[in-house]
Amino acid sequence: MKIKYCDALVVGGGLAGLRAAVAAADKGLSTTVLSLVPVKRSHSAAAQGGMQASLGNAKMSEGDNEDVHFSDTVKGSDWGCDQEVARMFVTTAPKAIRELASWGVPWTRIRKGNHEAVINTKKTNIFEDDNKHGLINSRDFGGTKKWRTCYTADATGHTMLFAVANEALKNDVNIEDRKEAIGLIHKNNRCYGAIVRDLITGDVVAYVSKGTLIATGGYGRVYEITTNAVICEGIGTAIALETGVAKLGNMEAVQFHPTPLFPSGILLTEGCRGDGGVLRDVDGHRFMPDYEPEKKDLASRDVVSRRMMEHIRKGKGVDSPYGKHLWLDISILGRDHIERNLRDVQEICEYFAGIDPADEGQKGWAPVHPMQHYSMGGIRTKPTGESPTLKGLFSAGEAACWDMHGFNRLGGNSVSETVVAGMIVGNYFADFCKDNEIDIDTKTIEDAVAKKENYIKQLVSLNGTENIFKIKNRMKKIMQDYVGIFRDGNGLEKAVKELEELYIKSKNISVENKQLTANPELEEAYRVPMMLKVALCVAKGALDRTESRGAHTREDYPKRDDANWLKRTLTSWEEGNTMPTVEYEELDIMKMEIPPGFRGYGAKGMIIENELSAVRQAQVDELTEKLETEGKDRYQIQDALMPFPLQEEYKRKNKRLGVK
Repeated sequence: MKIKYCDALVVGGGLAGLRAAVAAADKGLSTTVLSLVPVKRSHSAAAQGGMQASLGNAKMSEGDNEDVHFSDTVKGSDWGCDQEVARMFVTTAPKAIRELASWGVPWTRIRKGNHEAVINTKKTNIFEDDNKHGLINSRDFGGTKKWRTCYTADATGHTMLFAVANEALKNDVNIEDRKEAIGLIHKNNRCYGAIVRDLITGDVVAYVSKGTLIATGGYGRVYEITTNAVICEGIGTAIALETGVAKLGNMEAVQFHPTPLFPSGILLTEGCRGDGGVLRDVDGHRFMPDYEPEKKDLASRDVVSRRMMEHIRKGKGVDSPYGKHLWLDISILGRDHIERNLRDVQEICEYFAGIDPADEGQKGWAPVHPMQHYSMGGIRTKPTGESPTLKGLFSAGEAACWDMHGFNRLGGNSVSETVVAGMIVGNYFADFCKDNEIDIDTKTIEDAVAKKENYIKQLVSLNGTENIFKIKNRMKKIMQDYVGIFRDGNGLEKAVKELEELYIKSKNISVENKQLTANPELEEAYRVPMMLKVALCVAKGALDRTESRGAHTREDYPKRDDANWLKRTLTSWEEGNTMPTVEYEELDIMKMEIPPGFRGYGAKGMIIENELSAVRQAQVDELTEKLETEGKDRYQIQDALMPFPLQEEYKRKNKRLGVK
């Protein structure tokens, strides 16, 4: 039996995991990162458009600050987020951008003088002052009041991932790839590491640590059509769920991106629309202003995706052999702009659709259709990133329900969250590892390893009547058909019932390949039941939540119901059960800095008000007016309205050009 020890164990080698590992190594801890793939191939590299941070550098960003970013994030979440966490995030994001620049991320920079931009399909000149030349630039993204999304052309995730990975290597972080965590080691509600399978040798090894952080990304691959990489199957989330102690939060909150390339599902960044691209229908008509006259094509992602599907339902989709789609037109931006700032998008369109999006007119329009893209739900954590119920287990990034996104994430906030949570949660995680010892007995570790080894041996011995690949494909189809952009009670009931049946069937499979190594069938045999548990948490949470909020859209309950549903869904799973346990965590309106209201986009009159919203708003208005009269600045007013926890190094004021 193999047991490996370290101070800090990070499961997941994307941006969040690597940045948290840097924080741990910085404090002198022996730190190990486990990854399914070489870390520079993690799904973080797929992020194109950019990272939100309120630098306020560019002309179209002037006046931006933490308050504006916070307001956009809260409204974008449809009041589902933890506002304290959102404050922690927006305060730290500018520091994260500058840190990444010092690590070598080649942020696209401002060039002084006149520049042509396309705004609302019209070519506009933007003049940048001489003193801004060379500062980090930003582009427009959906749901934001200011141009806030910092970028490196359309390869932002790629450049960020390489820089953070190199920093981890420089700090002597031990990175081991082709390793898959298949269970957590825990005793008396305390986590002590993970049971890990070597994907090359098949060996099962115990990695024992003072603290464990899961940063394995989202669970998009439980859907049939998704922009997620093939490794994003939710296994990191599932191993936390299978402890029976850790809980998952808001699993029904699943985002669909408006503009994946159709039918391949490869993402075309929101930067396409942020830079001035527009959506068109079968007639070539730009339809989004008909639905969203203010934000148009740059309403939040949940709104744009719904409007696109509504438009297709009205018969305005474009026929193709693969189904109906709409068009994304970036040709209006001009070839020079596309080949400088959207060259990755251009290559994707050329390779996977046979078009050059820089060609003028319909010839260059790209076929697009909303598809699953992001998981707002994940392992429920406190603002420190630690599970409230399983001590020593932390989570960061898309794998976590930290919860700064609530029920809808703004574009650019996820890439930002990876490194910001990596900094904040990584520091809390490192402090935990410094202050705690490994006090678990070897017998418990050996028993945990033996249990998993025996389970894998049992799987290869199975000769049942069910096929694991057919079960997996049916799960994906159910999620696609019934737990998608539009949901209703009948469809969700069907989904929950059949997913439970599939989970039961997964116990009666036949594994024809009896090898313990290099056996994809075996890997599916232990992964698919975990994916089904995740899918059931999503479907059951969606069925029970009888309202529409953010990306969770119930056609039979079209209104956001603040009177009854201003709460976070928590799911857990007891061993031996075939369904998750669902409970709720209330959101306290009376502690909110911004009480629930209208988002500023989407349909009006679609809110069932909570009477406490007006009470809290009156308190906020009265206190704000009083403090302004006393001459207090915005920092003092904010602190009086809603104090929030954050390490002192990250809470210090951000500096902006021309702002005291």
